[in-house]
Amino acid sequence: MQPTGRFSNGKTFVDIIGEMLGVPYPPAFADPNSVGVKILGGMNYASAAAGILDETGQHYGARYSLSRQVVNFESTLDQLRTMMGSNVTNFLAKSIAIMVFGSNDYINNYLMPSIYSSSYTYSPSEFANLLLNHYGRQLLFMELMQALYSVGLRKFFIAGVGPLGCIPNQRATGQAAPGRCVDYVNQILGTFNQGIKSLVEQLNNRPGAIFVYGNTYGAVGDILNDPSTYGFSVVDKGCCGIGRNQGQITCLPFAYPCPDRTQYVFWDAFHPTQAVNSILARRAFYGPPLDSYPINIQQMTLFN
Repeated sequence: MQPTGRFSNGKTFVDIIGEMLGVPYPPAFADPNSVGVKILGGMNYASAAAGILDETGQHYGARYSLSRQVVNFESTLDQLRTMMGSNVTNFLAKSIAIMVFGSNDYINNYLMPSIYSSSYTYSPSEFANLLLNHYGRQLLFMELMQALYSVGLRKFFIAGVGPLGCIPNQRATGQAAPGRCVDYVNQILGTFNQGIKSLVEQLNNRPGAIFVYGNTYGAVGDILNDPSTYGFSVVDKGCCGIGRNQGQITCLPFAYPCPDRTQYVFWDAFHPTQAVNSILARRAFYGPPLDSYPINIQQMTLFN
């Protein structure tokens, strides 16, 4: 196998959704070769460690936060307008915007008190509301809604945050007994996830567009609670990593990964394996309202 350039042993959630939609893997915005016809199948604006807040992940160096990703999307729009002219509106009306934000704002901000002051400044509910306010204002209500809605984009899938207290990085802190998740971390995510679902409900009052909430927390929780049913045997360690739970230092070049990736829920200290991504994608694409609310991605493709 060749390296995929992704934080996984293979395909990510978005890669697999793209396959289900019949489009190629979306190229990275930062790739200088992502121009011309290559962008017609979609674009990936994700940036390692970046979050809703501009400061999130700054200890890792350069990255594209949400606000910068909005600017990057506008750059893509300029290219599309040049290539397609007035047809860009109909083109985007058939497209789906998949937005996955929030995890890094906890992992690479709120849960790192030695570097970031946010956990001293805000209670868990206050921090969640800070994220929701930024998300709603910057991404949906202000910048992206003005930039996207006016040119035809009508379909939005907004993923919630998974049970971060169960990732190897958090288990490795020793805050929970061996084999257990860090309950405190999972508990503080409730306000954010419920807020995203409520935001979706509010935005669906707008005529002509559909917003869908992806219940990542519930889907990953099902896998962790009954791993054997889904074909997994290792839930508390990364397939590739160093230290306790293979989660104290994430997968690095020349590190030796586990021999059978299909048995592991987590690829590294933070991210799921391709096998898990495939389950999450199928549930988002075909699942009931408990997984994908109020409709799933397949149903969203039929929305006009």
